[in-house]
Amino acid sequence: MPLRFPTVLLATALLSPIAHAAEAGAPADPELNPKGRAILAWFQELSASPGLKLVSGQFAGWSGTARLDVLGKIHTATGQWPAMMGLDYCTWQQGEAAIDVKPVNALARAWWQDGGLVNISWHAPNPANPKGGGLRDKGVNLRDLLAPGHPTHERWLKSLDQVAAGLQELQDAGVIVIWRPLHEMNGGWFWWGGKEPADFIAVWRHMFDYLTHTKRLHNLVWAYSPNHGGKTAAFYPGDTYIDLVGLDAYTDHIDPGHIRGGPEVAALPKPFGFTEFGPHGASNPPGDFDFRLFLAGAEANFPTARHFLVWDSKWNPAENKFAKEFYNDPRVITRATLPAGLAGK
Repeated sequence: MPLRFPTVLLATALLSPIAHAAEAGAPADPELNPKGRAILAWFQELSASPGLKLVSGQFAGWSGTARLDVLGKIHTATGQWPAMMGLDYCTWQQGEAAIDVKPVNALARAWWQDGGLVNISWHAPNPANPKGGGLRDKGVNLRDLLAPGHPTHERWLKSLDQVAAGLQELQDAGVIVIWRPLHEMNGGWFWWGGKEPADFIAVWRHMFDYLTHTKRLHNLVWAYSPNHGGKTAAFYPGDTYIDLVGLDAYTDHIDPGHIRGGPEVAALPKPFGFTEFGPHGASNPPGDFDFRLFLAGAEANFPTARHFLVWDSKWNPAENKFAKEFYNDPRVITRATLPAGLAGK
């Protein structure tokens, strides 16, 4: 469906102000800094190599509640640290308190200095809601985010400014961020989800242009992460706006019958993986999953996968079965087996 924007706004929303060709292997941000380029190139090398190799990741929690202890449980149980720490700038509060970058950045800087990769997602507050928050609000018109003079547009820019300030602090500290905002856009449970793909793509491209070109953030590796199911590739913003791709999936069964839409995302010309994974389902996991099955299922059914991020609480491998065998499998890349100097100074 074509966007019904004024011509000038349409051009702003759909075209990057700095044109760059979608060359194979080129970063989405043509000015991505050298460290970021090295990380992206390494993911691309993994993607091109034969045999299953998965960069391990563990979500540590929301802003203000995230703790190193979540990853520490894995180290205690397995002797290994995940290669990547997952964080989120969201607090699930209302108003300006819905975004808090300080606790996240403190953990991100410490983890990076210890040689780990940093992944930050962003459950953005609903800019159409004057009270802020409203992650699960319904009926949001995404076009309002891009309409100058509209209150929703002004609140959207304010949220982007708050996030940009946090990402700038990490850029100043030398931290590269795998940036995974507005995930699961093909589902209908968040305010940005389940919309016309063209409208979401316009919002994504605006966010990309604002953070990359207006705010001059060149430490971001951009990740696209739909939920498994239908239309997994329909919301893809384009090769010049994305660096990594993956699926979010919560299931015990690592096969195409239970994780749908994989071929469409894996066919995109970017390193593919599981951008979120949790055993059992999206709520109340019992903590009895044999994590060796994740590797077996990935190798049999998703052999091009090269990264994963497990959610916290009872989804954490340390809260389930055979975590030690899982994290010490040679197919799993841990912090200790990252290339020397890839992260940190």
